[in-house]
Amino acid sequence: MAFGNFYSASCLILLLLSLSWRTSTALPVRTGLSGEKCADSSLLFEKLLQNITALLNDTELFHRIDTDAAVVISQAETVLACAPTQNSTCMMQRNSTFSESECLGNIMKDLVYYSAVIQSYTNSNLRLPETEVPLLNSTLEIIRSLRKSCSLMPNGENNIPEDVGAPKWENSSYENRQQMFKMMKGFQVRTITINRALGYISSGDHRK
Repeated sequence: MAFGNFYSASCLILLLLSLSWRTSTALPVRTGLSGEKCADSSLLFEKLLQNITALLNDTELFHRIDTDAAVVISQAETVLACAPTQNSTCMMQRNSTFSESECLGNIMKDLVYYSAVIQSYTNSNLRLPETEVPLLNSTLEIIRSLRKSCSLMPNGENNIPEDVGAPKWENSSYENRQQMFKMMKGFQVRTITINRALGYISSGDHRK
C-alpha cells in the first residue's frame, strides 16, 4: 500500500511539472511594442486629435491662412500597415495578415516625425512666438506622453532615429505658417487613421 501511495504521489508530481512546463512554453512573455499597451492610451490619442483640431482653428497660430490642403510627408506607412484584413468590414483592407507590431511601429514613426516638425517650427521665425510656442508645446507634451506609453523599449525609449528630415522653415513667416498649416492638416488626417487603427486592434477582429 505504501508503495502504491508513493507511486501515485510521484505520478502526480510529474503531471504537475509537465503542466507547468507546457504552460510556461505555450505562453511566452511578450516583449516590445504591445497593442494592449497602446490601446490603453486611446484617450490620449483622442486628446491629440482634439488638440490638433483646435490648433487648426486658432486664428493667432494660423493668422490669415485659408486653405483645406493637407500635406503628409512622413515616411511612415501607417495607412497601409494599419489597414484591416479582408475579413473586416472596413473599406480599405489588406490581403496580408495584419501585424500589430508593424502597425504600432509605423504609428511611432509618425509621432517621432511630427514631433520633430513641430519642434523645428517653434524655433523658426514666428509671427507671435509668445502666443504660438505655448500652443504648440501643448501638442508636443501629448506626443511625448504617447511616445513613452507606447514605447518600443521597457524604459520608455525607442529605437526610431530622431533625424527624420523636418522642414528648415527658411521662408517668410507667412509662407512658413501656410506650410505648417498644411502639415498639421496632414497630421490631423493621420491621427484619425491612428485612432481607427487602435479601435481595430482593441476590437480583436484581427485575431479571429
